[in-house]
Amino acid sequence: MKKSIDGALYGSFTEPVRDALWGHIYLTPELEAITRSNAFIRLHRIAQLGPANFCYPGATHTRAAHSLGVYHLTRRMLSILCERGASEWLSFSGIRSMLCAALLHDAGHFPYAHSLKELPLAPHEELSGLLIKAEPVRSLIAAAGGDADISAAIVDDGIDVKGDTEILFYRKLLSGCLDPDKLDYLNRDARYCGVPYGAQDIDFIFSTLYPHPERGVDITARGIPSVEAILFSKYMMYRSVYWHRSVRCATAMVKKALLEGLLQKSLRAEDLYNLSDSGLLMLMSRMFELGHPLFALGLRAYEGQFFSLAAEFPFDDASQHNLCDIKERPYYESKIAAELSAETGVAINGEQLIIDVPEPFLFETDLFIRGENCFFDKSTSFFAGKTARDCIKSLRVARVFIDGAVYDGREELISKAANEIFASASIRGENVH
Repeated sequence: MKKSIDGALYGSFTEPVRDALWGHIYLTPELEAITRSNAFIRLHRIAQLGPANFCYPGATHTRAAHSLGVYHLTRRMLSILCERGASEWLSFSGIRSMLCAALLHDAGHFPYAHSLKELPLAPHEELSGLLIKAEPVRSLIAAAGGDADISAAIVDDGIDVKGDTEILFYRKLLSGCLDPDKLDYLNRDARYCGVPYGAQDIDFIFSTLYPHPERGVDITARGIPSVEAILFSKYMMYRSVYWHRSVRCATAMVKKALLEGLLQKSLRAEDLYNLSDSGLLMLMSRMFELGHPLFALGLRAYEGQFFSLAAEFPFDDASQHNLCDIKERPYYESKIAAELSAETGVAINGEQLIIDVPEPFLFETDLFIRGENCFFDKSTSFFAGKTARDCIKSLRVARVFIDGAVYDGREELISKAANEIFASASIRGENVH
Protein backbone atom coordinates (compact mmCIF):
# COMPACT_ATOMS: atom_id res chain seq x y z
CA MET A 1 0.00 0.00 0.00
CA LYS A 2 2.76 2.46 0.94
CA LYS A 3 4.49 1.89 -2.39
CA SER A 4 1.35 2.66 -4.40
CA ILE A 5 0.76 5.85 -2.41
CA ASP A 6 4.31 6.98 -3.10
CA GLY A 7 3.80 6.21 -6.77
CA ALA A 8 0.62 8.31 -6.84
CA LEU A 9 2.47 11.38 -5.56
CA TYR A 10 6.05 10.97 -6.77
CA GLY A 11 6.20 8.57 -9.71
CA SER A 12 6.83 9.89 -13.26
CA PHE A 13 6.21 13.59 -12.57
CA THR A 14 8.55 14.55 -15.39
CA GLU A 15 6.72 17.36 -17.21
CA PRO A 16 7.51 20.85 -15.83
CA VAL A 17 5.33 23.92 -16.20
CA ARG A 18 6.91 27.22 -15.18
CA ASP A 19 4.64 29.26 -12.95
CA ALA A 20 5.33 32.85 -11.90
CA LEU A 21 4.13 32.15 -8.36
CA TRP A 22 5.30 28.62 -7.48
CA GLY A 23 8.20 28.08 -9.88
CA HIS A 24 8.27 24.66 -11.55
CA ILE A 25 5.04 22.67 -11.32
CA TYR A 26 5.55 19.04 -12.28
CA LEU A 27 2.97 16.82 -13.97
CA THR A 28 3.04 13.28 -15.26
CA PRO A 29 2.77 12.98 -19.08
CA GLU A 30 -0.83 11.81 -18.58
CA LEU A 31 -1.74 14.76 -16.34
CA GLU A 32 -0.04 17.08 -18.82
CA ALA A 33 -2.33 15.64 -21.53
CA ILE A 34 -5.35 16.81 -19.48
CA THR A 35 -4.05 20.39 -19.69
CA ARG A 36 -4.19 20.04 -23.51
CA SER A 37 -7.88 19.11 -23.50
CA ASN A 38 -10.45 21.63 -24.70
CA ALA A 39 -12.00 21.67 -21.22
CA PHE A 40 -8.75 22.98 -19.74
CA ILE A 41 -7.64 25.12 -22.70
CA ARG A 42 -10.80 27.24 -22.30
CA LEU A 43 -9.49 28.31 -18.88
CA HIS A 44 -6.59 30.07 -20.61
CA ARG A 45 -9.23 32.36 -22.13
CA ILE A 46 -10.89 33.34 -18.85
CA ALA A 47 -9.26 36.06 -16.74
CA GLN A 48 -9.24 35.07 -13.09
CA LEU A 49 -10.46 38.48 -11.90
CA GLY A 50 -12.54 39.66 -14.85
CA PRO A 51 -12.82 43.48 -14.90
CA ALA A 52 -10.39 43.98 -11.99
CA ASN A 53 -7.69 44.79 -14.54
CA PHE A 54 -9.35 48.19 -15.06
CA CYS A 55 -8.38 48.98 -11.44
CA TYR A 56 -5.26 46.81 -11.23
CA PRO A 57 -3.71 46.57 -14.73
CA GLY A 58 -1.53 43.61 -13.76
CA ALA A 59 -4.55 41.44 -12.99
CA THR A 60 -4.54 39.60 -16.32
CA HIS A 61 -3.79 36.11 -14.99
CA THR A 62 -6.08 33.27 -16.01
CA ARG A 63 -8.18 30.46 -14.57
CA ALA A 64 -5.69 28.04 -16.15
CA ALA A 65 -2.74 29.44 -14.19
CA HIS A 66 -4.81 29.34 -11.01
CA SER A 67 -5.88 25.74 -11.67
CA LEU A 68 -2.28 24.63 -12.12
CA GLY A 69 -1.45 26.35 -8.83
CA VAL A 70 -4.29 24.55 -7.04
CA TYR A 71 -3.05 21.24 -8.43
CA HIS A 72 0.49 22.01 -7.26
CA LEU A 73 -0.57 22.90 -3.71
CA THR A 74 -2.88 19.88 -3.55
CA ARG A 75 -0.01 17.55 -4.40
CA ARG A 76 2.22 19.20 -1.78
CA MET A 77 -0.51 19.04 0.84
CA LEU A 78 -1.30 15.38 0.14
CA SER A 79 2.39 14.50 0.36
CA ILE A 80 2.64 15.98 3.85
CA LEU A 81 -0.65 14.49 5.03
CA CYS A 82 0.33 11.02 3.77
CA GLU A 83 3.61 11.24 5.67
CA ARG A 84 1.53 11.99 8.78
CA GLY A 85 -0.86 9.05 8.49
CA ALA A 86 -3.40 9.80 5.76
CA SER A 87 -1.98 6.98 3.62
CA GLU A 88 -3.83 4.58 5.93
CA TRP A 89 -7.20 5.50 4.36
CA LEU A 90 -6.18 6.78 0.90
CA SER A 91 -5.60 4.88 -2.34
CA PHE A 92 -3.52 5.32 -5.48
CA SER A 93 -6.63 5.83 -7.63
CA GLY A 94 -8.14 8.22 -5.08
CA ILE A 95 -5.04 10.41 -4.93
CA ARG A 96 -4.75 10.58 -8.70
CA SER A 97 -8.47 11.38 -8.91
CA MET A 98 -7.94 14.18 -6.38
CA LEU A 99 -5.04 15.61 -8.40
CA CYS A 100 -7.24 15.58 -11.51
CA ALA A 101 -10.07 17.20 -9.55
CA ALA A 102 -7.73 19.98 -8.41
CA LEU A 103 -6.57 20.53 -11.98
CA LEU A 104 -10.15 20.64 -13.30
CA HIS A 105 -12.06 22.13 -10.37
CA ASP A 106 -12.82 25.28 -12.39
CA ALA A 107 -13.45 23.53 -15.73
CA GLY A 108 -17.08 24.69 -15.71
CA HIS A 109 -16.40 28.19 -14.38
CA PHE A 110 -18.22 31.09 -15.96
CA PRO A 111 -16.40 33.93 -17.72
CA TYR A 112 -15.95 37.49 -16.45
CA ALA A 113 -15.03 36.57 -12.85
CA HIS A 114 -18.21 35.97 -10.79
CA SER A 115 -20.60 38.07 -12.88
CA LEU A 116 -22.85 35.12 -13.65
CA LYS A 117 -22.85 33.59 -10.17
CA GLU A 118 -26.20 35.07 -9.06
CA LEU A 119 -28.05 34.27 -12.27
CA PRO A 120 -30.50 31.33 -12.48
CA LEU A 121 -27.86 28.96 -13.85
CA ALA A 122 -26.43 25.62 -12.80
CA PRO A 123 -23.59 25.99 -10.25
CA HIS A 124 -20.21 25.99 -11.93
CA GLU A 125 -19.14 23.06 -9.74
CA GLU A 126 -21.92 20.98 -11.31
CA LEU A 127 -20.80 22.01 -14.79
CA SER A 128 -17.22 21.09 -13.88
CA GLY A 129 -18.39 17.66 -12.78
CA LEU A 130 -20.23 17.09 -16.06
CA LEU A 131 -17.16 18.05 -18.10
CA ILE A 132 -14.97 15.76 -15.99
CA LYS A 133 -17.27 12.78 -16.59
CA ALA A 134 -17.60 13.40 -20.33
CA GLU A 135 -15.21 12.27 -23.03
CA PRO A 136 -12.40 12.88 -23.75
CA VAL A 137 -11.64 14.03 -20.19
CA ARG A 138 -12.97 10.81 -18.66
CA SER A 139 -10.45 8.73 -20.60
CA LEU A 140 -7.64 11.20 -19.92
CA ILE A 141 -8.26 10.90 -16.17
CA ALA A 142 -8.27 7.11 -16.41
CA ALA A 143 -4.94 7.23 -18.28
CA ALA A 144 -3.57 9.39 -15.43
CA GLY A 145 -4.50 6.70 -12.91
CA GLY A 146 -7.69 8.29 -11.64
CA ASP A 147 -11.43 7.74 -11.85
CA ALA A 148 -13.53 10.48 -13.47
CA ASP A 149 -16.57 9.68 -11.31
CA ILE A 150 -14.47 10.19 -8.17
CA SER A 151 -12.94 13.42 -9.52
CA ALA A 152 -16.40 14.76 -10.36
CA ALA A 153 -17.75 13.84 -6.93
CA ILE A 154 -14.86 15.67 -5.25
CA VAL A 155 -15.58 18.86 -7.20
CA ASP A 156 -19.39 18.72 -7.12
CA ASP A 157 -20.69 18.10 -3.61
CA GLY A 158 -24.19 17.75 -5.06
CA ILE A 159 -23.22 14.24 -6.14
CA ASP A 160 -24.27 11.64 -3.57
CA VAL A 161 -21.23 9.60 -2.56
CA LYS A 162 -23.12 7.38 -0.10
CA GLY A 163 -20.71 8.01 2.77
CA ASP A 164 -17.53 7.24 0.83
CA THR A 165 -14.99 8.35 3.43
CA GLU A 166 -12.11 8.82 0.98
CA ILE A 167 -14.12 11.13 -1.31
CA LEU A 168 -15.45 13.06 1.69
CA PHE A 169 -11.88 13.50 2.90
CA TYR A 170 -10.83 14.95 -0.46
CA ARG A 171 -13.84 17.28 -0.48
CA LYS A 172 -12.76 18.65 2.88
CA LEU A 173 -9.29 19.33 1.50
CA LEU A 174 -10.50 21.08 -1.66
CA SER A 175 -13.03 23.30 0.09
CA GLY A 176 -12.28 24.55 3.58
CA CYS A 177 -10.37 27.02 5.69
CA LEU A 178 -6.93 25.96 4.43
CA ASP A 179 -7.85 24.59 1.00
CA PRO A 180 -5.36 24.76 -1.89
CA ASP A 181 -7.87 26.81 -3.91
CA LYS A 182 -7.86 29.66 -1.41
CA LEU A 183 -4.14 29.43 -0.73
CA ASP A 184 -3.44 29.83 -4.45
CA TYR A 185 -5.93 32.56 -5.32
CA LEU A 186 -5.05 34.77 -2.35
CA ASN A 187 -1.36 34.62 -3.18
CA ARG A 188 -1.81 34.79 -6.96
CA ASP A 189 -4.39 37.57 -7.02
CA ALA A 190 -2.35 39.71 -4.63
CA ARG A 191 0.81 39.17 -6.69
CA TYR A 192 -0.80 40.17 -9.98
CA CYS A 193 -2.78 43.07 -8.53
CA GLY A 194 0.36 44.41 -6.86
CA VAL A 195 -1.22 44.58 -3.40
CA PRO A 196 0.45 43.27 -0.21
CA TYR A 197 -2.58 41.66 1.43
CA GLY A 198 -2.75 38.12 0.09
CA ALA A 199 0.73 36.66 0.61
CA GLN A 200 0.71 33.55 2.83
CA ASP A 201 3.54 31.49 4.32
CA ILE A 202 2.64 28.22 2.62
CA ASP A 203 5.61 26.26 4.00
CA PHE A 204 4.75 27.13 7.58
CA ILE A 205 1.03 26.51 7.07
CA PHE A 206 1.70 23.04 5.70
CA SER A 207 4.04 22.30 8.62
CA THR A 208 1.10 22.73 11.04
CA LEU A 209 -1.30 20.39 9.22
CA TYR A 210 -2.32 16.93 10.38
CA PRO A 211 -4.82 14.65 8.63
CA HIS A 212 -8.13 13.55 10.09
CA PRO A 213 -10.34 11.04 8.23
CA GLU A 214 -13.61 12.91 8.93
CA ARG A 215 -12.50 16.53 9.33
CA GLY A 216 -9.94 16.61 6.53
CA VAL A 217 -7.16 18.51 8.26
CA ASP A 218 -6.47 19.71 11.80
CA ILE A 219 -3.82 22.25 12.74
CA THR A 220 -1.65 22.69 15.77
CA ALA A 221 -2.06 25.76 17.96
CA ARG A 222 1.08 27.15 16.28
CA GLY A 223 -0.97 27.45 13.10
CA ILE A 224 -3.58 29.84 14.52
CA PRO A 225 -1.69 32.98 13.38
CA SER A 226 -1.56 31.52 9.86
CA VAL A 227 -5.32 31.06 9.81
CA GLU A 228 -5.74 34.59 11.11
CA ALA A 229 -3.50 35.82 8.29
CA ILE A 230 -5.64 33.99 5.74
CA LEU A 231 -8.88 35.42 7.14
CA PHE A 232 -7.50 38.95 7.25
CA SER A 233 -6.09 38.56 3.73
CA LYS A 234 -9.46 37.39 2.47
CA TYR A 235 -11.12 40.38 4.16
CA MET A 236 -8.64 42.83 2.64
CA MET A 237 -8.81 41.27 -0.84
CA TYR A 238 -12.60 41.48 -0.83
CA ARG A 239 -12.47 45.05 0.43
CA SER A 240 -9.77 46.26 -1.97
CA VAL A 241 -10.00 44.00 -5.03
CA TYR A 242 -12.85 41.51 -5.36
CA TRP A 243 -15.56 43.96 -4.25
CA HIS A 244 -13.91 47.19 -5.39
CA ARG A 245 -16.74 49.51 -6.42
CA SER A 246 -15.65 49.56 -10.07
CA VAL A 247 -15.49 45.76 -10.16
CA ARG A 248 -18.93 45.56 -8.57
CA CYS A 249 -20.28 48.03 -11.11
CA ALA A 250 -18.85 46.19 -14.11
CA THR A 251 -20.15 42.82 -12.97
CA ALA A 252 -23.55 44.34 -12.11
CA MET A 253 -23.85 45.79 -15.62
CA VAL A 254 -23.14 42.40 -17.20
CA LYS A 255 -25.52 40.64 -14.80
CA LYS A 256 -28.34 43.08 -15.52
CA ALA A 257 -28.06 42.51 -19.27
CA LEU A 258 -27.89 38.73 -19.00
CA LEU A 259 -30.68 38.53 -16.43
CA GLU A 260 -32.96 40.45 -18.77
CA GLY A 261 -32.13 38.03 -21.56
CA LEU A 262 -32.88 35.01 -19.37
CA LEU A 263 -36.14 36.44 -17.99
CA GLN A 264 -37.33 37.44 -21.47
CA LYS A 265 -36.25 34.02 -22.78
CA SER A 266 -34.13 35.54 -25.51
CA LEU A 267 -31.29 33.61 -23.84
CA ARG A 268 -31.24 30.07 -22.49
CA ALA A 269 -29.12 29.04 -19.54
CA GLU A 270 -27.25 26.65 -21.84
CA ASP A 271 -26.16 29.62 -23.99
CA LEU A 272 -24.00 30.80 -21.08
CA TYR A 273 -22.23 27.52 -20.33
CA ASN A 274 -18.66 26.80 -21.44
CA LEU A 275 -18.01 30.32 -22.70
CA SER A 276 -14.69 32.17 -22.60
CA ASP A 277 -14.44 35.90 -21.90
CA SER A 278 -14.35 36.64 -25.63
CA GLY A 279 -17.23 34.20 -26.19
CA LEU A 280 -19.40 36.10 -23.71
CA LEU A 281 -18.53 39.38 -25.42
CA MET A 282 -19.50 37.92 -28.80
CA LEU A 283 -22.78 36.62 -27.36
CA MET A 284 -23.71 40.04 -25.95
CA SER A 285 -22.74 41.76 -29.21
CA ARG A 286 -24.95 39.35 -31.16
CA MET A 287 -27.89 39.91 -28.77
CA PHE A 288 -27.52 43.68 -29.13
CA GLU A 289 -27.47 43.41 -32.92
CA LEU A 290 -30.62 41.28 -32.78
CA GLY A 291 -32.48 44.17 -31.16
CA HIS A 292 -32.02 43.69 -27.42
CA PRO A 293 -30.80 47.16 -26.31
CA LEU A 294 -30.04 46.28 -22.68
CA PHE A 295 -27.05 44.22 -23.84
CA ALA A 296 -25.34 47.54 -24.51
CA LEU A 297 -24.74 47.56 -20.74
CA GLY A 298 -22.59 44.45 -20.96
CA LEU A 299 -20.68 45.83 -23.94
CA ARG A 300 -20.01 49.07 -22.06
CA ALA A 301 -18.66 47.10 -19.09
CA TYR A 302 -16.19 45.28 -21.36
CA GLU A 303 -15.03 48.68 -22.64
CA GLY A 304 -14.58 50.11 -19.14
CA GLN A 305 -17.45 52.59 -19.50
CA PHE A 306 -18.89 52.04 -16.04
CA PHE A 307 -21.91 53.65 -14.45
CA SER A 308 -21.38 56.20 -11.67
CA LEU A 309 -21.79 55.36 -7.98
CA ALA A 310 -24.81 57.28 -6.72
CA ALA A 311 -25.41 55.86 -3.23
CA GLU A 312 -24.43 53.01 -0.96
CA PHE A 313 -26.11 51.41 2.04
CA PRO A 314 -25.11 48.95 4.77
CA PHE A 315 -26.78 45.64 3.95
CA ASP A 316 -28.28 43.05 6.25
CA ASP A 317 -29.80 39.80 4.98
CA ALA A 318 -32.26 39.49 7.86
CA SER A 319 -34.08 42.81 7.37
CA GLN A 320 -33.34 43.34 3.69
CA HIS A 321 -34.04 39.91 2.28
CA ASN A 322 -36.31 41.38 -0.41
CA LEU A 323 -33.23 42.57 -2.29
CA CYS A 324 -31.27 39.34 -1.95
CA ASP A 325 -33.07 37.88 -4.96
CA ILE A 326 -31.57 39.40 -8.09
CA LYS A 327 -34.87 38.92 -9.92
CA GLU A 328 -36.58 41.36 -7.49
CA ARG A 329 -34.12 44.21 -8.00
CA PRO A 330 -35.50 45.51 -11.35
CA TYR A 331 -38.71 46.41 -9.49
CA TYR A 332 -36.84 48.69 -7.09
CA GLU A 333 -34.66 50.06 -9.88
CA SER A 334 -37.83 51.09 -11.73
CA LYS A 335 -39.24 52.72 -8.59
CA ILE A 336 -36.09 54.82 -8.13
CA ALA A 337 -36.17 55.77 -11.81
CA ALA A 338 -39.83 56.78 -11.56
CA GLU A 339 -39.09 58.94 -8.51
CA LEU A 340 -36.26 60.66 -10.35
CA SER A 341 -38.40 61.23 -13.42
CA ALA A 342 -41.08 62.87 -11.27
CA GLU A 343 -38.52 65.10 -9.54
CA THR A 344 -36.62 66.16 -12.68
CA GLY A 345 -39.23 66.07 -15.43
CA VAL A 346 -36.73 64.02 -17.44
CA ALA A 347 -37.72 60.56 -18.65
CA ILE A 348 -35.48 58.11 -16.74
CA ASN A 349 -36.01 54.36 -16.87
CA GLY A 350 -34.91 51.41 -14.79
CA GLU A 351 -32.38 50.37 -17.44
CA GLN A 352 -30.29 53.40 -16.45
CA LEU A 353 -30.06 52.26 -12.81
CA ILE A 354 -28.52 49.23 -11.15
CA ILE A 355 -28.91 48.05 -7.57
CA ASP A 356 -25.95 45.87 -6.62
CA VAL A 357 -26.02 43.61 -3.56
CA PRO A 358 -22.91 41.50 -2.83
CA GLU A 359 -23.68 37.83 -2.46
CA PRO A 360 -23.41 36.20 1.00
CA PHE A 361 -20.08 34.64 1.89
CA LEU A 362 -18.37 33.16 4.91
CA PHE A 363 -15.01 33.05 6.61
CA GLU A 364 -14.45 29.30 6.74
CA THR A 365 -13.43 28.49 10.31
CA ASP A 366 -14.51 24.85 10.58
CA LEU A 367 -11.01 23.83 11.59
CA PHE A 368 -10.03 21.79 14.63
CA ILE A 369 -7.11 23.10 16.72
CA ARG A 370 -4.90 20.43 18.23
CA GLY A 371 -3.55 21.51 21.59
CA GLU A 372 -6.56 23.72 22.35
CA ASN A 373 -8.93 20.78 21.70
CA CYS A 374 -11.59 22.92 20.06
CA PHE A 375 -12.66 24.31 16.71
CA PHE A 376 -11.27 27.61 15.49
CA ASP A 377 -14.37 29.67 16.28
CA LYS A 378 -13.96 28.67 19.96
CA SER A 379 -10.20 29.11 20.05
CA THR A 380 -8.02 31.88 21.44
CA SER A 381 -7.91 33.56 18.03
CA PHE A 382 -8.86 37.21 17.65
CA PHE A 383 -11.00 36.15 14.67
CA ALA A 384 -13.03 33.65 16.66
CA GLY A 385 -16.77 34.27 16.79
CA LYS A 386 -18.04 37.85 16.62
CA THR A 387 -14.96 39.42 15.03
CA ALA A 388 -15.24 37.26 11.92
CA ARG A 389 -18.96 38.02 11.64
CA ASP A 390 -18.34 41.76 12.01
CA CYS A 391 -15.71 41.68 9.25
CA ILE A 392 -18.17 40.04 6.88
CA LYS A 393 -20.92 42.47 7.84
CA SER A 394 -18.70 45.47 7.13
CA LEU A 395 -18.11 44.20 3.58
CA ARG A 396 -21.79 43.77 2.69
CA VAL A 397 -22.62 47.10 1.08
CA ALA A 398 -25.53 47.60 -1.33
CA ARG A 399 -24.91 50.22 -4.00
CA VAL A 400 -26.87 52.15 -6.58
CA PHE A 401 -25.05 52.73 -9.86
CA ILE A 402 -26.48 55.05 -12.49
CA ASP A 403 -25.77 56.05 -16.07
CA GLY A 404 -23.39 59.01 -16.01
CA ALA A 405 -25.62 61.01 -18.36
CA VAL A 406 -28.41 60.83 -15.76
CA TYR A 407 -26.10 61.27 -12.79
CA ASP A 408 -24.44 64.52 -13.84
CA GLY A 409 -25.75 67.41 -11.78
CA ARG A 410 -28.44 65.37 -10.03
CA GLU A 411 -26.51 63.98 -7.09
CA GLU A 412 -28.88 65.24 -4.41
CA LEU A 413 -32.02 64.06 -6.20
CA ILE A 414 -30.58 60.62 -6.87
CA SER A 415 -29.53 60.15 -3.26
CA LYS A 416 -32.93 61.35 -2.05
CA ALA A 417 -34.83 59.03 -4.37
CA ALA A 418 -32.62 56.07 -3.53
CA ASN A 419 -32.99 56.71 0.20
CA GLU A 420 -36.78 56.85 -0.04
CA ILE A 421 -37.14 53.72 -2.14
CA PHE A 422 -34.58 51.78 -0.13
CA ALA A 423 -36.29 52.82 3.09
CA SER A 424 -39.49 51.30 1.72
CA ALA A 425 -37.49 48.12 1.21
CA SER A 426 -36.40 48.16 4.89
CA ILE A 427 -32.98 49.61 4.21
CA ARG A 428 -31.62 52.61 6.02
CA GLY A 429 -29.34 54.42 3.63
CA GLU A 430 -26.36 56.70 3.79
CA ASN A 431 -25.77 59.20 0.99
CA VAL A 432 -22.61 59.08 -1.08
CA HIS A 433 -21.54 61.96 -3.26
